[in-house]
Amino acid sequence: MPSLPLRLSLLLLALGLGGCDDAPRFTKPEPGEARSGGAATVRKSDQNAFSMPSANLSPTRRLDFSVGNSFFRNPWVIAPSTTTARDGLGPLFNTNACQNCHIKDGRGHPPAPDAINSVSMLVRLSIPNDPAYRELIEKAGIVPEPVYGGQLQDMAVPGVAPEGKVRVDYTPVPVRFKDGTEVQLRKPTLQITQLGYGPMHPDTRFSARIAPPMIGLGLLEAIPNEAILANADRQKNNRDGISGRPNWVWDDAQQKTVLGRFGWKAGQPNLNQQNVHAFSGDMGLTTGLRPFDDCTPAQTDCLAAPNGNGPQGEPEVSDNILRLVEFYTRNLGVPARRDVGSPQVLAGKNLFYQAGCASCHTPTFTTSPNAAEPELANQVIHPYSDLLLHDMGPGLADDRTEFAASGSDWRTPPLWGIGLTKTVSGHTQFLHDGRARNLLEAVLWHGGEAEAAKQHVLQFNAEQRAALLAFLNSL
Repeated sequence: MPSLPLRLSLLLLALGLGGCDDAPRFTKPEPGEARSGGAATVRKSDQNAFSMPSANLSPTRRLDFSVGNSFFRNPWVIAPSTTTARDGLGPLFNTNACQNCHIKDGRGHPPAPDAINSVSMLVRLSIPNDPAYRELIEKAGIVPEPVYGGQLQDMAVPGVAPEGKVRVDYTPVPVRFKDGTEVQLRKPTLQITQLGYGPMHPDTRFSARIAPPMIGLGLLEAIPNEAILANADRQKNNRDGISGRPNWVWDDAQQKTVLGRFGWKAGQPNLNQQNVHAFSGDMGLTTGLRPFDDCTPAQTDCLAAPNGNGPQGEPEVSDNILRLVEFYTRNLGVPARRDVGSPQVLAGKNLFYQAGCASCHTPTFTTSPNAAEPELANQVIHPYSDLLLHDMGPGLADDRTEFAASGSDWRTPPLWGIGLTKTVSGHTQFLHDGRARNLLEAVLWHGGEAEAAKQHVLQFNAEQRAALLAFLNSL
């Protein structure tokens, strides 16, 4: 049997990567490449791979992780209740536990045709920006739909009408590779029915969003602003059609505009605020930062419903519970990569770079020495994201702005852990609305700034496609 270097050379030649003009960059793994989360990397690759604490978290600090996990995993109940630490659900909500959306801390999915509720897919709502709402746009990033607010909630407590029901229909979209292979993509169409509070504004914008994986969020939070902004400058100066831009968003705690990095359009600045808005919008739970129920003035039954506030008007999610949930979400470890030295994976990595995918899916960062948790500081990580907004073209556009993000802008999603999606979440539905049924379909939906990369991939033959997918599944 040929030696590994010889086998790799033969494979690269077979994939058309052996010539001078397209000589491979990578013939062996890079040092530390398998440790996607640096010292925080975990070694699990089973169905619990996304639910492990950072590997460098001490036993004592793992106790806080476990308590935070309990509040993330277990359901909240309707008030009033004897379970005072977990009551106050609703009045309007999408689910009763964080884990229901982030299945095993992994990826959500669109509703099945026979689903009663969408659960792990949300529908954001807004109307076009208007100068009359300047202050609201500055602090919320949108103008909410006047009656239904910024998010459709398809569940409610007794005595309160749910806002509506969500169904997704699909239209086939054929795409053909150079070698004649055809792939049938599916274009989603949202159907909102059984509206509980009358018709919506005629110019309402809708955006379906599946719950993203929870791994490595603390590491992403620890990437210095300067590193993200330097990537934006580099891309702008390259003049190659790739020009990622930061989203500038409102920080509720600091009461000022800061860099956004979380959410499908980078609409949230940090994990605490991301969690606060999820508690509010997804479960109808109040916090110190958002001490009001997610009801609009038109929803009088919602406004009048009992809540789970304490006798002194304390929020339903106490500051201590919020701290524990933040600690948990910061310290979910990133699984180690697999098969990084495989000849097919290395060939796929070269194809990934040659297609230009790494221009947006930035492989490597070093976290700040001043990270919120010491375990997250000074880590060399490999998220494969620049956390910047990119125009992805009309095919993926939702026509809904969010702070500086246009209707066709999306934040580059991290790719780490993506090859374990089926193992953890039980499906392979990707992109912001889950329309892609596998990684190849996800690639083929790329447009706009990524159009050239997609056209490059469309030239790949079967062996090259298999190599690219082997690389992606190794992440």
